[in-house]
Amino acid sequence: MTNQWKISVWNRSAKQPTPRWHSALVIIVLVAVGLPLGSGVAQANDISSIQNVVQPAAAGSRTSRSPTNLHASQAPIIFANVPPPPKLPDIRSYIVLDAKTGAIIAQKSPNLRSQPASLAKLMTAYLAYQAIARHQLQLNQTVPVTTTAWHTPGSRMFIAPSMRVSVNQLLHGLIIDAGNDAAVALAQAVAGTRGAFVNMMNTTALQLGLRNTHYSDVDGLPKPGLYTTARDIGLLSRDIIEQYPQVLTISEQKTYTFDHIRQRNWNPVLFTDPTVDGLATGLTQESGHCIDASAVRKGRRLIAVVLGAPSWHSAARAVEALLSYGYDFYTDATVIPAGVQLGLLKNRDWNPRMIPVGANHALVTTIAKNAGFGVRLRVTLTKKPRSGIRRGAIVGTICAMIGKQRLGSVPAIALEQAEPASLATRLLRHLQRFV
Repeated sequence: MTNQWKISVWNRSAKQPTPRWHSALVIIVLVAVGLPLGSGVAQANDISSIQNVVQPAAAGSRTSRSPTNLHASQAPIIFANVPPPPKLPDIRSYIVLDAKTGAIIAQKSPNLRSQPASLAKLMTAYLAYQAIARHQLQLNQTVPVTTTAWHTPGSRMFIAPSMRVSVNQLLHGLIIDAGNDAAVALAQAVAGTRGAFVNMMNTTALQLGLRNTHYSDVDGLPKPGLYTTARDIGLLSRDIIEQYPQVLTISEQKTYTFDHIRQRNWNPVLFTDPTVDGLATGLTQESGHCIDASAVRKGRRLIAVVLGAPSWHSAARAVEALLSYGYDFYTDATVIPAGVQLGLLKNRDWNPRMIPVGANHALVTTIAKNAGFGVRLRVTLTKKPRSGIRRGAIVGTICAMIGKQRLGSVPAIALEQAEPASLATRLLRHLQRFV
């Protein structure tokens, strides 16, 4: 998809022209006192347009993200000439987001607080995998089953105090069977007590930016103070997949057998859509039917969360509608390439006097499939010292936009190095301005 990238460069050092006789006098004075010539300000020459390509993001490629910007995209992306998302009137709230970019493609009441039911076990799984990553637990480690875990009501994997159960088995029972007993056993293995584990859950929720989530137990059974939202479930799911993708090797399994008891995965979408590989479901009278589904099609992963559906059939249909909408009308694209000249820094105090400017890393974002021709890049360059500039130094920002919508920005860097020009070179360049 070829696109005309319009790059406007802000020149913050524009000055009124100086009379030639005055400039000549200034030169004589500067030479006499031995001061350097030139403005010492990085001049940006204006590049009106550059031919380039908006490239599809490579399948399976990962974007670098710091913990502070994991959830930078807070509002749904909007493009002209794209059909509106599904209305889904029988769904209490939903969200569909891109797992790579974090872009919210569509949402309905995303911050409406709801009972999570077994979706609360996503945080239980997250902390269990975190403990494994920190070598506090091992997958093959045997975990004692307490009577508290044994007697936990609701959905179960049917563990008992007389059994030898590994952490790996408990994770399968937690994710596939939605086992409340497995949740309690894992919580006790990680934190010692359920109460201590609940504190860890709430602390981690705050750290991950889940602003409308609070836990009062590890299993999701209805209790006062237990709530979450479609947005927070989507963001937590993205974090789990990003940091502990091995969870998908469990959540994609359609059945699990423990102690000769074979149970079917609660996620109905797994049985109708081969692209779906996770993550979890939940059902109580208070929560309604909830599905948190992750799918990969042509190397691109989307996450769809549906809360408060009246039936499993309705929830599954809503998930499929949201996934289809995200895949049919949106795509991931590299809108700012790395290592490509997108502007020039010009300073007569440097040698060479002009150096190319580009992005220090590519910007991959989610855009409408028909939006490629509207992408504009705006390069804003900042002042730089007259003493030269090193390769890779940050010299401004590069922002990608479609219309008035900002897609994102990356730092602009010098692609080459410039040394301070000699006094004779600077004097000659200054004189050339008046010839």
